[in-house]
Amino acid sequence: MFKILVIDRCYFTRSGMESWLNQTDLFPASFLVTALHNLMLAKEHIVQWQPDLIIADLHGFKSEIHHSQQLASLFSVCGEDNQLILLESGEDAQLSTFYAQFKVKAKLQKTESLESLARTIDTMVLARPLRAIPRIVTPLLTKQEEKVLTLWMEGKSNQMIANKMSINGKTVYTYKRNIRMKLGMGNRFTPFLSLPENPLPENPN
Repeated sequence: MFKILVIDRCYFTRSGMESWLNQTDLFPASFLVTALHNLMLAKEHIVQWQPDLIIADLHGFKSEIHHSQQLASLFSVCGEDNQLILLESGEDAQLSTFYAQFKVKAKLQKTESLESLARTIDTMVLARPLRAIPRIVTPLLTKQEEKVLTLWMEGKSNQMIANKMSINGKTVYTYKRNIRMKLGMGNRFTPFLSLPENPLPENPN
């Protein structure tokens, strides 16, 4: 059993990859697949779950990346034990230059044929020892905390988050405090959360 983590903003890509990778007639190995659409949680998930292979479309998160350190921290936990395939939704010269600093096992475009992607995956995972029993990871954040984090990263204010989730504004504050503690953020934002706590008031003029 090999563990594969898919990191992609697109729901259809995530669900499609999970379904495709679980087709036993296509791959000689069996996979345990999990998918994330939150780049901020990716590093912690890799550290805890220790996937054999990571398939990521980082280009899809381009609008959310405000500093190269955000990607550097993700690449820092990828290596021989956590091999990375970039399956990009577009080309970007700046990102490509940045990728060159790190050990990326393969870089493909989403326009690549499934046959080619399957060969790449087979080559990479079959070079690794088989895991007899997959480890079970405890989610870093609760479902409610993940919802708060997603809305928070979209720039929603505490009150907007409270209204969206039908909870009290003070509860939102508590969720944010827990998120900071669990992600090791202390009382300050990481580069991933460069958004203000509350949006600026609209100018009535």
